[in-house]
Amino acid sequence: MITKQLILKQLEKVPDPELNISIVDLGLVYDAKVDKKNNVEVVMTLTSMGCPLFSQIEEPIKAELGKIKGIGEITVELTFEPPWTPERMSEKAKAVMGFG
Repeated sequence: MITKQLILKQLEKVPDPELNISIVDLGLVYDAKVDKKNNVEVVMTLTSMGCPLFSQIEEPIKAELGKIKGIGEITVELTFEPPWTPERMSEKAKAVMGFG
């Protein structure tokens, strides 16, 4: 069964291209939705609206999630609501980045 938790676990393998830290640990993934046909929608943000790296993150997301047996269509929705802040980062990411 494909669950939100499984999706998030798989997304932990996708690094931010600039920081080489998981997009999950950076707090860039806001939600992962799975429908009855195992189609997945990932709702995510970037650290800033002007960040040009979405295409460099979207393809690895689709490739990593595509490894899950039985997964359907994968879409990635980019949002800036709410805006990303460093408070969204995991303790692990904060330690690597030298925060608190």
